[in-house]
Amino acid sequence: MRLKVNGEFIECRAGTVGALLVELGISAPAVAVEVNLAVVRKQDFGSFALKEGDQVEVVNFVGGG
Repeated sequence: MRLKVNGEFIECRAGTVGALLVELGISAPAVAVEVNLAVVRKQDFGSFALKEGDQVEVVNFVGGG
């Protein structure tokens, strides 16, 4: 499937947001995900289905002071 992730087109096998994060090697506890301008709740990562051409934004939280 072809998705646009953080502004770049990628080919992936993931069918859900959770599977996409695993495929990308991203740890879910410290990220926020938006699909087609809608925020996906963490508890929905495993069930939120992705479709061909979806635009996904993954934001990593970074602590600091």
